[in-house]
Amino acid sequence: MAIRKTGKRIGPGLLLLLVSLLIAAALPATVIGRSRTRPAAAGTTMVCTTGPTFNLETADGYISTPDGNSLYMWGYTVSGNPFQMPGPVLCVNEGDTVTVHLTNKLPEPVSIVFPGQTGVTTTGGSSGLFTAEAPACTGGPPCTPGTVTYSFVASKPGTYLYESGTNPHKQVQMGLYGALVVRPTLNQTNPGHYYAYNDAATEYDPNHEYLLVLHDIDPELHYAVEHGLPYNVSTMWDRYWTINGRSMPDTLSDNFVPWLPSQPYGALVRVEASADETSLPALIRYANAGMVNHPFHPHGNNMRIIARDGRLLRGPNGEDTSYESFTTTVGSGQTYDLLARWLNVEGWTSTGNPVPVQVPGVLNVVFKDGVTFYSGSPYLGEQGDLPVGVTGYNQCGEYYFPWHSHALNEFQNFDAGFGGMATLWRVDPPGGCP
Repeated sequence: MAIRKTGKRIGPGLLLLLVSLLIAAALPATVIGRSRTRPAAAGTTMVCTTGPTFNLETADGYISTPDGNSLYMWGYTVSGNPFQMPGPVLCVNEGDTVTVHLTNKLPEPVSIVFPGQTGVTTTGGSSGLFTAEAPACTGGPPCTPGTVTYSFVASKPGTYLYESGTNPHKQVQMGLYGALVVRPTLNQTNPGHYYAYNDAATEYDPNHEYLLVLHDIDPELHYAVEHGLPYNVSTMWDRYWTINGRSMPDTLSDNFVPWLPSQPYGALVRVEASADETSLPALIRYANAGMVNHPFHPHGNNMRIIARDGRLLRGPNGEDTSYESFTTTVGSGQTYDLLARWLNVEGWTSTGNPVPVQVPGVLNVVFKDGVTFYSGSPYLGEQGDLPVGVTGYNQCGEYYFPWHSHALNEFQNFDAGFGGMATLWRVDPPGGCP
């Protein structure tokens, strides 16, 4: 799969802001290598909670937004763990019998539905419209939680959502959602290799596997739920938009940073420029847990869409119907799987290949609080002597492109841009950073 640079680089004004946000977010300095060993949860790679049996419970708490606000939320979490949003990423293998025990500690009945799965059975709980519900937590304090168990066979690999099937306009908006990843049997029959589906063309580098779960938030609903006030869903007005429970620039920070205790997952996508197509691509999983569609738009490169809603794109006779895409409209409840490779068509190196534009001198850049602000170079970096107290333009000559919702009202935090449903992807020089 050849992916060429067909998109836009960051413009000067946007670049200035994004570089400052990037530095402020304290990006990781770890080198992601080419090992086929599945990585730990460092950086912003996808973090799995491994099954096939899961003990989940509901919890409430608060998330932080970059404009200094905090929002009351609900969420699924591993039993005994504190509140988090979104819920843990449930990872299983194709053919597993998946069992999910749900304990409800919220004051109203809740449930889980598993879009894309068939033959889901339930025990306990009460009968809801679409799924068995865990009864509300009653009595107390401490209250008596309700329980329900779900079971199904993970029959098809892919990326899926799980979310509340009870009053979803309220409960999914409140944060009762997460992602389910089913890994193909081809992974077990070919040890040391990682595939998105049962097709050799879907092999990817396991050190570059990313999950971006999109969501939208109306703070008025959350205030009403927190204080027991009435709320009319027909007046919904989203003011925050998140990826993995965070808004830009928090999306750029590592997994499990201590200043976001309830929002464990980052969303920075990191790739390494490669000389040819023999290198393994990154795998990016999109999932939209929001109520509206989101036209998600990476700058700088196309990506290849290989699957939608957990179904590999193949024709009736096995033809490869995957396709390159620039902007992908991820519908409400939809998932996509994409492969991304950055070919080094320019022969770029961080030191040997000169930057093809004039880099301003010290008088034309701005230094503030030990940080360098600069726009104009496509590589975002001049390697050389810097003023005392300035650490660098970037880490190793890497460069960045924005990924964001192309519904530009979603590229903000409560009317303050740039923020919201946005992240970056980081392109490291060939060989990685030293």
